Amino acid sequence: MQVTMTITAVRSAVRQARQQGKTIGFVPTMGALHRGHLSLVEAAARQCDFIVVSIFVNPTQFGPSDDFNKYPRPIEQDLAICTEHGVDLVFAPSPQEMYGDEVLTWVDVERLTGPLCGSFRPGHFRGVTTVCAKLFNIVLPDVAFFGQKDAQQAVVIRRMVRDLNMPLEIVVCPTVREPDGLAMSSRNQYLTAEQRGQAGTICLALEHAEDQIRRGVRDADTVAAAVIGILRQVPGIEIQYVSLVDAESLQPVDPVSGKVLIAVAVRIGSTRLIDNIVVDAH
Repeated sequence: MQVTMTITAVRSAVRQARQQGKTIGFVPTMGALHRGHLSLVEAAARQCDFIVVSIFVNPTQFGPSDDFNKYPRPIEQDLAICTEHGVDLVFAPSPQEMYGDEVLTWVDVERLTGPLCGSFRPGHFRGVTTVCAKLFNIVLPDVAFFGQKDAQQAVVIRRMVRDLNMPLEIVVCPTVREPDGLAMSSRNQYLTAEQRGQAGTICLALEHAEDQIRRGVRDADTVAAAVIGILRQVPGIEIQYVSLVDAESLQPVDPVSGKVLIAVAVRIGSTRLIDNIVVDAH
């Protein structure tokens, strides 16, 4: 496995792989790799011949009150995991390598970045879209793999690729969960044992919402209220939002119909967790 911190070396390695007729699969990450990330690597290995993983804690997607400085960076452990899982190339650049001394050009996707997490993290998605556009231009993958847990991010990136005519496919893979249903996240390690026990309620609340829709409930406020009611039974959970939106446009749906994204964001202590479930409401 090759590890590099430079854009020049990535481009050289990818060019050589292409000359050998290999297709390029790309998994962008911020490190602190877990089974969710590995599911993306495995999906890339099934579909592509040469697997690139980026490990970059992107400063431009963190707000002033976010956890950039304390975000976990176990690089040696991450590299060992990549080696074990057959990754061909790891790109682990510095902020200086990615952004230089000053950035004057940004990528903004309108409308899709306003609701849900966009309401609580101004500037976050501009950082996400800009770094992904840069990474796509550096790696030039045939396919890039993202997780459904970050549903809004996946919708935004897919739209950016479409609108800017980027020559790659975006594949969104299912959320990987702990045995109690908690979505795998690098931020889970911030939770105390007590908070970790509380966090499993998020998935239970989403499953209850799905069950309501399957039973024919079509009033969005009723479904959202049921989710809120379950979450409020746990004293340690502070609800940021519970939203039912169209899975593609991210606009509110009421009555519930079509492909619906039920999205939740909460804080448990100082840790912000997000999760979602997609329901097809016929």
